Amino acid sequence: MPAADSIVRRLPTPETEAAYRQAPHNVEAEQALLGAVLVNNDAFWRVSDFLEPGHFYEGLHARIYEIATSLVRAGKAATPVTIKTFLPVDIDLGGLTVPQYLARLAAEATTVINAEDYGRSIYDLALRRQLIGIGEEVVNVAYDAPVDATPRDQIEDAERKLFALAETGRYGGGFQTFSNALKTAVDMAANAYKRDGGLSGTATGLEDLDRLMGGLQASDLIILAGRPGMGKTSLATNIAYNIAKAYQGEVQPDGRTKTVNGGVVGFFSLEMSAEQLATRIIAEQASISSSKIRRGSINEGEFFKLTEAVAEMQRCPLFIDETGGISIAQLAARARRLKRSKGLDLLVVDYLQLLSGSSKKGDNRVQEMTEITTGMKALAKELQVPIIALSQLSRQVESRDDKRPQLSDLRESGSIEQDADVVLFVFREEYYVKNKKPREGTPEFDQWMTEMESVSGKAEVIIGKQRHGPTGTVELQFEAEYTRFGNLAREDHLPERM
Repeated sequence: MPAADSIVRRLPTPETEAAYRQAPHNVEAEQALLGAVLVNNDAFWRVSDFLEPGHFYEGLHARIYEIATSLVRAGKAATPVTIKTFLPVDIDLGGLTVPQYLARLAAEATTVINAEDYGRSIYDLALRRQLIGIGEEVVNVAYDAPVDATPRDQIEDAERKLFALAETGRYGGGFQTFSNALKTAVDMAANAYKRDGGLSGTATGLEDLDRLMGGLQASDLIILAGRPGMGKTSLATNIAYNIAKAYQGEVQPDGRTKTVNGGVVGFFSLEMSAEQLATRIIAEQASISSSKIRRGSINEGEFFKLTEAVAEMQRCPLFIDETGGISIAQLAARARRLKRSKGLDLLVVDYLQLLSGSSKKGDNRVQEMTEITTGMKALAKELQVPIIALSQLSRQVESRDDKRPQLSDLRESGSIEQDADVVLFVFREEYYVKNKKPREGTPEFDQWMTEMESVSGKAEVIIGKQRHGPTGTVELQFEAEYTRFGNLAREDHLPERM
């Protein structure tokens, strides 16, 4: 039991009752920064890339900074004289008028050199205030939760807000000016111009596909669909590994690592285990049949190739989650966590129909699939990464003479086609021709052999939809033994004959 005097010390006194916890802020830092901007507008450019009016604690300071921002960006001078005309004159600032307050800010200004340090302090304190807001909301909702809300829903919502705060410094998106969007578009075009191959997105390692798509674009939802046996998982695995293998990162001044080539890949394997997926990649990289690897029937030379391939693969930033039956909300939470801890440049989901939505919509599969695809597209935009989601096709493909898939073949919901930025279909004529093998020694067999030679080892990737580019068909090489897709050697790509 605590001593009496210690209890007395904890009892509130008039002094402690008067005191209360204020949100973290630093008015002096705000004044010093604004003064520096008013004296020398160059100070604005030292903080403009990260500091916004909403980061200021004092409302008047936020308004002054907002006006200064508009003036400086318009090429005009932001001074006490030019700014005072945009502010109300009847504000009492401790005996000072608005013009007098602006003049004092300029008179007591810090130097331009210190402007960035003050800006960082203001920014960090703003993040702390937002963090407090999230914490208070978590507590309030936990005390007075809606009837239909589960604790897991609240955890996922809090995690989403914390991730957004950690990534961007704000969790309420809101509008942005068109000039900011234009700057982003020009930067993307400039990067594509400087990059080898002229790609604006992440290269898949499949040249003809990259040429038609410009690489995988950030925030795009890419649906990769096909009937069983077409190789959609193999193609997704090949692309994921190609990107992870090409990864190069560059540490920025703020300590973050910026991807300059390839990317960090997250792979949700809802159907296959991580071991099965790894075996596929080993078979592809070592050019050894996956069935031989599983049976252990490899010779010494093949084992050496296998160990070399594994040594190289271990350096690749490819992360696999093999949990089956997860919901779209759980997937989103894990993807956010991966991006925050390891980085993320591509997300692959194998496959869409194995995800579940919320229990409220579980009775209607069409509504549930709409929730899943809408959530997937929202996640791609939130994380600013391309998402490749594999999807099944309906059986109506098999009833047609031409078995090349169409958009109408996507299963269960039109929302897949609607929410997707790109829809790719994998098609291998060889699969169907092989299953029609006639009896040997007949005229039909000779005709079948001729047809098999023309389609053997070839695959088509049909771009059925592409918001930002053309549709069309890309031919690829496919080695079934190694589950490997590659660039198809064409006549116009071969070296000149001597």
